[in-house]
Amino acid sequence: MPLPIPRLMLRVPGRSVGEHCVRYISTRGKAPPLGFEEVMLSGLAPDGGLYMPEEWPRLLDATLFALRGAPYGEVAFRVMAPFIGDAVPEAELRRMIAGAYGSFAHAAVTPLVQLAPDHWLLELFHGPTLAFKDVAMQLLVRLLDGSLERRSDRATLVCATSGDTGAAAVEAFKNSAQCSLFVLHPHGRVSEVQRRQMTTVNAPSVHNVAIEGNFDDCQAIVKALFADRAFRAKVKLSGVNSINWARLLAQAVYYVYAGLSLGAPLREMSFCVPTGNFGNVFAAYVAWKLGLPVERLIVATNANNILHRVLTTGRYERAGVMPTMSPSMDIEVSSNFERLLFDASDRDPALVRKLMTKLSETGSFALPAKTMREITRRFTSGSTDETATLAAIASAFSATGELLDPHTAVAYAVAAKTAGRSGPKITLSTAHPAKFPDAVEKACGVRPRLPSRLAGLLDRREAFDLLPNDVETVKQHILTRSDR
Repeated sequence: MPLPIPRLMLRVPGRSVGEHCVRYISTRGKAPPLGFEEVMLSGLAPDGGLYMPEEWPRLLDATLFALRGAPYGEVAFRVMAPFIGDAVPEAELRRMIAGAYGSFAHAAVTPLVQLAPDHWLLELFHGPTLAFKDVAMQLLVRLLDGSLERRSDRATLVCATSGDTGAAAVEAFKNSAQCSLFVLHPHGRVSEVQRRQMTTVNAPSVHNVAIEGNFDDCQAIVKALFADRAFRAKVKLSGVNSINWARLLAQAVYYVYAGLSLGAPLREMSFCVPTGNFGNVFAAYVAWKLGLPVERLIVATNANNILHRVLTTGRYERAGVMPTMSPSMDIEVSSNFERLLFDASDRDPALVRKLMTKLSETGSFALPAKTMREITRRFTSGSTDETATLAAIASAFSATGELLDPHTAVAYAVAAKTAGRSGPKITLSTAHPAKFPDAVEKACGVRPRLPSRLAGLLDRREAFDLLPNDVETVKQHILTRSDR
């Protein structure tokens, strides 16, 4: 039985309580407002911007109180419903949520593990590909397929991945009836487990492409594909990266779920998030805007620390990407930072356009002082090099018995040196340690094993196409293989 919730469940400034009609606008201000379904199908706005809610819905404290102790699926419905409105019927959305999370290996979907009196680990790796990307991707495929089926239409999806997003997308969309999926990964720059989770899936709807370059090259190709309006229309292009608002919305759920488990709405808490593309930590920001009491959002970066640098100096500047043992964070241009820039700049699209143009032309920009002050009211950051990451894996195992993957270890190390003012600190564990066995074994002498449901992965035949870092070559590849 769905949990009874007070009727006055949300508040949108300027609208009557309970009204479900959020529209979405582009961060660059040159695209028309759209509803949830159109935004989900579009991915990137036609002006190159990212979609944001025109106004932030807010759950009332009475609703948050009523949700304490509710199962994950009920929290997911209540968090997402104000943003989706009437785009998906309630019964259908509930079925989608149940289907998305029914296959997770833990009944809590995203369980909390206590590390110390004031420190918790939020495990996000109990989905089919052992990474946090499953939480959103398993729901996104159902939302997209449902929307396209209602329209008697199909879509071509394109995805740039530094490892986990591609694996989660391939697993989710391998049986899609409405979508063809093209996944671009940087050749030789993902872990073996991550690569094989993509390249060993034999499905007519899935196309794996290795690009001779790094993740930022893959992401630049995806953005160029969306910028080509004729190509975009011809193949009915959509995206599954965190540029897609539906992805971030699904990820906001586990922050609310964890917060409710640890005392919200009466208690503030902080989240330490390993991030490269800023999507996961921006989902925490969404949860805060919705009404979750958040003290600090701690951005944890590896040696590719553009986010740490901008949050400490106010200067966003490209400096090259180096490969690390946490490859999903080997990113230089963090797409979702544009969303925060927009919201923290009084939603000034002209300013966003100016700064994004400056980044494209010169490789850097400086945050206006007012924007910097607004961002650092809620965000702080830290950076961890390779030596410290290994030390964090060893330290966590020694102190708690928990094996951490390198991405989680980055956040664990940053959390250890970031003091909170009140409430619990929650470190996000974004991948199963068995996805990075070499690094874990090097750090603590224990080689983590893949769960039995992935037995045989390392023995399966791989198949992928190797392409140069060239937009036109990728376009032709998609045109010849897309089932549109």
